[in-house]
Amino acid sequence: MASRRPRRNGKGKSKPATKSAAQTERGYPRPQLVRENWQSLDGEWDFAIDPQAIWTSPPDVDFDRTIRVPFAPETPASGVNETGFFNAVWYRRTIQPPALADGQRLILHFGAVDYEATVWINGAAACHHDGGYTPFQIDITDFLEAGSEATIVVRAYDDPQDLTKPRGKQDWQLEPHSIWYYRTTGIWQTVWMEAVPTTHIHALRWTPDMARWEFELQTIIKGPERDRLRLRVKLRAGEKLLADDEYSVTEGEVLRKIALIDPGIDDYRNDLLWAPWRPTLIDAELELRDGDGNVIDRVTSYTAMRSVAAEGDRFVFNGRPLFLNLVLDQGYWAESGLTAPSDDALRRDVELVKRLGFNGVRKHQKIEDPRFLYWADRLGLLVWEEMPSPYRFSPQTIERLSREWVEAIKRDASHPCIVCWVPFNESWGVPDLPNVKEQRDFCRGVYYLTKSIDPTRPVIGNDGWEMVTSDIVAIHDYERDPDRLRTRYNRTQKNLVDLFTYERPGHRQLLLDQCPHHGRPIMLTEFGGIAFSKDVKHTWGYKRAMSQREFQQQYTELLRAVRDMPLFAGLCYTQFTDTYQEANGLLYMDRTPKFKIEDIARATSG
Repeated sequence: MASRRPRRNGKGKSKPATKSAAQTERGYPRPQLVRENWQSLDGEWDFAIDPQAIWTSPPDVDFDRTIRVPFAPETPASGVNETGFFNAVWYRRTIQPPALADGQRLILHFGAVDYEATVWINGAAACHHDGGYTPFQIDITDFLEAGSEATIVVRAYDDPQDLTKPRGKQDWQLEPHSIWYYRTTGIWQTVWMEAVPTTHIHALRWTPDMARWEFELQTIIKGPERDRLRLRVKLRAGEKLLADDEYSVTEGEVLRKIALIDPGIDDYRNDLLWAPWRPTLIDAELELRDGDGNVIDRVTSYTAMRSVAAEGDRFVFNGRPLFLNLVLDQGYWAESGLTAPSDDALRRDVELVKRLGFNGVRKHQKIEDPRFLYWADRLGLLVWEEMPSPYRFSPQTIERLSREWVEAIKRDASHPCIVCWVPFNESWGVPDLPNVKEQRDFCRGVYYLTKSIDPTRPVIGNDGWEMVTSDIVAIHDYERDPDRLRTRYNRTQKNLVDLFTYERPGHRQLLLDQCPHHGRPIMLTEFGGIAFSKDVKHTWGYKRAMSQREFQQQYTELLRAVRDMPLFAGLCYTQFTDTYQEANGLLYMDRTPKFKIEDIARATSG
């Protein structure tokens, strides 16, 4: 167990929220629906650990220490740094709510709380949310007293042994083992609040259609119904105005196609296309107006014009084949766990991935902070978004995973950087796929559910093996010998009988229920895993290099072997950084490269 920090007396009230450095460090938490006035609640909160979850309401709780939100109590950055088993934790903070103008509401936002969150405002129960990776919000206006402080209390219940909930890489054993790490309990993404009009823009979604040169905009309006509401939308690329349209609000929603003037010439069209090498974003301003033309709400957003598809045996981006050169990214930091230490750290990760020669990441077993997606959008990095896995199949597993996965897609579908959805990995949560029809039906069901919510992106049915349906055949193979990899995969789409009949990477069948492989892109989406670390005794990898020179040589030879195989439409190397005991990163966990970054990039890209 990690060392414990001394307890601090938490009987007094925590400091009122102010516009602090935490707000500046993290940036606006919801980057595609931005308002000017908001307030971060990150920082010091009163805190208590409830190991057996015996307390049921705020008066029961002995707040005996403080914690630094948004860092989980298992991390040193939180100031708590306790990694043992506990079923519940409690948070308390007293704030001075901002003065609200007539008709305004105060919304309290939580980026992510693992796993079951219950929130009280001034002693009254205000909200309950299940799901450790997706956001929720509460209108707390009616719980406030004019001019008075308000006390927020949060209880997070998170059974450390529950294997039916989506938990990703959080270990159910006391100490991290194999590929699993310390748990993440409670608040681990930013907490913030904003004042909004009574009737306001609640949510929006952008869907580009490159073939028709238009965007679909779906906007949800919340609040009392008003007659003759209209939504004005302006789109700009730099200083150039692309659209200035106004639409009627019907039953709290606007669903419209915004057609752009097609320049007709590829050179001009290309200037407006988003791509990793030219991440052109289109800025949006939305104004909600009443029947007299008065602006009652204003937000800013952005979108991008681009298309992705799996066509034939290639991944097609903006109408042209693109080789996906990805790296597996688990998104952990030594001091702060799943939570990035700052917004700059998220930006730096995006920049480092690109400097290493990759054009994208497979975010592994984590729904990443929206600020990472913002920087991927802004700087040009492709992202595969993957659902954190449960590890036991049951009716509760089905309900939990489906609900949270839908929430994740809704949160992130407008980000141009996301080019693929991955609901399952290596049959985790569905461990008996070859033998249990119900589990195969579940995989099919989530695949088609994903396609129905977002038909514009490829979906991986089960990344790694045992695919019953998938837009991309995604294979995991940690074979250590490049020559053996060449022997196994150096073939064409016309000669795949042996591979999909007899080969068993990971000792698993690649396809089930006669899932077809012809006419689909085939990618090696986990391979490598070469460990290089001074601490040989306490770290591991799928293969080990004993010197920097040997590590560089092994990586270069392995990448050359995989990249040169015509069968593959893409690859994903394991992994970006060391992650605790897994020393198979190209970078150490502190983001220091293991050999010259220019040489890594040269080996990565050939």
